[in-house]
Amino acid sequence: MKIKLLFGFVFLGLLASSCYTEVIVADDFIEEPVFNVNQVLASKDLWYIDINATQGNGEVPFLQRAFTVSFVGGTLYANNNLVGIGKSGNGFGIDVGVYDGARGLLEIDHDLDGFYDLEVFVVNNATIELYHRRTDTSYFLRGYQRSNFDYDMVFYENIKYFLQEYDAWEKVFTSQAGAINDFDNEHFLQFLSGDNGDFFRSSIDGPGTSVGNLQWDFEGDYQVYDIANDDSLKALTLSYDFIGDDYFELYVINDGTIELYHPDSGTSYEFKGRGYIQYLKSEDAANAKKRVKVSNPTMKVTRQKK
Repeated sequence: MKIKLLFGFVFLGLLASSCYTEVIVADDFIEEPVFNVNQVLASKDLWYIDINATQGNGEVPFLQRAFTVSFVGGTLYANNNLVGIGKSGNGFGIDVGVYDGARGLLEIDHDLDGFYDLEVFVVNNATIELYHRRTDTSYFLRGYQRSNFDYDMVFYENIKYFLQEYDAWEKVFTSQAGAINDFDNEHFLQFLSGDNGDFFRSSIDGPGTSVGNLQWDFEGDYQVYDIANDDSLKALTLSYDFIGDDYFELYVINDGTIELYHPDSGTSYEFKGRGYIQYLKSEDAANAKKRVKVSNPTMKVTRQKK
């Protein structure tokens, strides 16, 4: 962009004198420096896509799927799964394409989605905006180094997707403390999304049963809740068809284990994920999961697990 400064003739009248001074400034062109897109993108190891901050009604498919993207020496990486985040691809995720920002515009050739041109705007020293002019859609990305990335935040902000990254969750531990209750007999849970919303299935099949051989005995809707003033806790309700509801405190232990604490009985359960669903670069995987804006309802309760 060029800014043209033209003053032409400037006359300064001096009230105390009959003379005048004529100042002529020749046409001058000041060229602004080209915005260094590559330098900005490389300044952070990981760019977390804050999907809830997205503006516009369109989408850029590979940004809609990813939790983080990284720009490393011309190669575009993405963490499309929460399982394995921080470990896959040395923390960057999987190689999903190439990019170039040398001309002041972020040009991406994605392995599956093809070519995209994105305008880059610096919001502050930790946030950038990627704007896709064709769909009038903006994505906002928060930058981190791998050493200070808040993995707990990512899991709890995206708990819905984490629960659905396994074909099933197998109960591997039941605490000795706690009263006997019906949930003691359920050994497998499955969390799914359908046309009518999120739902779960439950099985009383014995421990060690392969996922492909499970018989699902119960089904119903489930809901994840935020807890007021407690970012490290979620609540989970299982609404069984024709039976009733169960309420749990939900904790993420690691990327393959969750804990459900049942306040009514005082029992803790641990579940391990079985049948990891990896979202790579295939078209089937691309269509299987896209992130959308999620606003969990909030419960005003206090943590019961001691």
